[in-house]
Amino acid sequence: MALVVDKALVPLRLDDQGVMRIGETRVRLDTVVTAWKLGDSAEQIAENFDVLNLADVYAVISYYLNNRDEVERYLSENQQAGDVLRAELELNFPTAGIRKRLLARQEQLVGKES
Repeated sequence: MALVVDKALVPLRLDDQGVMRIGETRVRLDTVVTAWKLGDSAEQIAENFDVLNLADVYAVISYYLNNRDEVERYLSENQQAGDVLRAELELNFPTAGIRKRLLARQEQLVGKES
């Protein structure tokens, strides 16, 4: 009897925001790849994200290893987009003095309740 090898699909999907996710979960590709690159085993990743099954984690790691340049480019583009968004948010919503403003607001609210 001959072994029939069926190409397994990689459990990745692009969501409406252009983010690559694992299967039907909300876990991002970059989350799994980063955890693996930081030394987590596939088993640890599956344990840390109980919505992932071990076979999918292995499939994603295998996809990364076989398509490293493409995935790294995707991760880099996402990082750059995140940096741009973070800079825009910091410009539009400055955090300097936020603790002082929040404490002043809290004092005003406490003063009104008395």
